[in-house]
Amino acid sequence: MTAGRDSAADMEKPASSQPSPTILPNSARQPAASTSQRQTTQPLKIAVFASGSGSNFQALVEAIREQAIPAEVSLLVCDKPAARVVQRAEALGVPTFLFDPKAYASREAYEEEIVGRLREENVELIVLAGYMRLITATLVDPYYGRMINIHPALLPSFPGVRAIRQALEYGVKQTGVTVHFVDGGMDSGPIIAQRTIEVRDDDTEDSLAERVHAVEHELLPQTVRWISEGRVTLNDRKVTIRLGD
Repeated sequence: MTAGRDSAADMEKPASSQPSPTILPNSARQPAASTSQRQTTQPLKIAVFASGSGSNFQALVEAIREQAIPAEVSLLVCDKPAARVVQRAEALGVPTFLFDPKAYASREAYEEEIVGRLREENVELIVLAGYMRLITATLVDPYYGRMINIHPALLPSFPGVRAIRQALEYGVKQTGVTVHFVDGGMDSGPIIAQRTIEVRDDDTEDSLAERVHAVEHELLPQTVRWISEGRVTLNDRKVTIRLGD
């Protein structure tokens, strides 16, 4: 749904066995116009939420550093302390916030603690990259318009889990990758960027997934660059990207 997913090979469990992350909607939340447009020269401070291997997490951190993107991944939030993404964060020198959901009375309780940590770190953008937990309004409301997700399909086609398998079973000739803002629905937030991928006649789920995730590792950093440079404006469902200057 709204949380990004890595490939089945990257996750600690096969993608087909992962729970489907959902945003629990809050009808009182009012979208803010142009909340993603930045007017600052300071690096964009990012928190990545992940539960599995974290290949998108590593690709984003490395791209930011190698391509001089004006951003910084200042925190990894992970609900599985033994996940491989934690090892990646340690190797890359990224601080972590690790928690056990079972130690809290409710989702809202641990999300309140997460929001507190995000504010301590002055986080401006949340990137969902394989975070396989239900998300409530406690987290969505203060970061609406500042929370993005990467999805392995061309939304609105094939939302939810197993998107790559869905595309293969449907018989499409092209699929792709979508980066979108997170709202209260199933992969239904305003679309920021998409890239298409040809589906070959001999593709398996694994072979197609390999190409899909390669594109994810390019499109996510590109989208973060646009946001960090103040090029992205969100107004209701319309996303505008200012390019060429």
